[in-house]
Amino acid sequence: MNYTLKQLRVFVAVAQQGSFSQAGKLIGLSQSAISHSIRELESETGVRLLDRTTREVLLTEAGEQLASRLERMLEELNTTMLDVRSYGQQRSGTVRVAASQTISAHLMPQCLAASRELFPEIRIMLRDRPQQWVLQSIRNAEVDFGIVIGPLPVEDFECEAILDEPFLLLCRQDDPLAKEAVIGWQSLNHRPLVLQDYASGSRVLIDEALRAQEVDAEIVQEIGHPATLYPMVEAGIGISILPALALPLPQGRPLLVRRIVPEINRTIMLVRRKNRSLTPAAEAVWQEVRQQAVLLTQQRRMSPAF
Repeated sequence: MNYTLKQLRVFVAVAQQGSFSQAGKLIGLSQSAISHSIRELESETGVRLLDRTTREVLLTEAGEQLASRLERMLEELNTTMLDVRSYGQQRSGTVRVAASQTISAHLMPQCLAASRELFPEIRIMLRDRPQQWVLQSIRNAEVDFGIVIGPLPVEDFECEAILDEPFLLLCRQDDPLAKEAVIGWQSLNHRPLVLQDYASGSRVLIDEALRAQEVDAEIVQEIGHPATLYPMVEAGIGISILPALALPLPQGRPLLVRRIVPEINRTIMLVRRKNRSLTPAAEAVWQEVRQQAVLLTQQRRMSPAF
């Protein structure tokens, strides 16, 4: 049977008003459009639903039976649609976010604070893990979304780049390279390097940069946690390469950073499962992370820290 929701609504309006003209005023249709809709519905049902006279419109027995049932069904449908709309505007619940360690330490605190201010009914659970764990947890639906280092294969994920940042040299204040305002990549030739291991999303990018700039790298230590870079460099084990997001440096240590040219950047990306919608609460947090990345970029342009 081929009938439409519009035809059912028109019929109920006529049944309630007892008049084509009054029903038309109620739902914003002309009297002829009302009459046409009723005829189509009667044709689909195969029974007469209304008896029309010059003065009034009366329900047939079949019409009365249909109208009594439809009124309840359409009211329930309307309530359901309002509930769905309310859900779409909902800003409450728990949102689980995973991020690699540098991002968790230097971007997410501002995001968490801003989200708590804007959306007090949303509880955000941050999971601070290596990048491969973050990606796997997104695949397994253990978190709503993640923030990682790109680029990424797009087969599994929907990605949005939110922040580009350069790699910098980290060295001691008494290192010969500290005398230069800007360092060329070739200055790293044969210098001992302390780098994060491949659990970090940055390591592959650093390796690619060293190869592209034809740097003969002497990697003496590969460490897991980014905070370990600082005492390693301070102790003279080697120099290091870190992203701008790792700034500011810990206070009280004889360390500094220098720009490396040509500038090579890494990209911070929001990542979620492909073809899966976020809950309204998760979407709100996603948008706030994006906004905080924009603010961070603007702050760096106004007050560069290196």
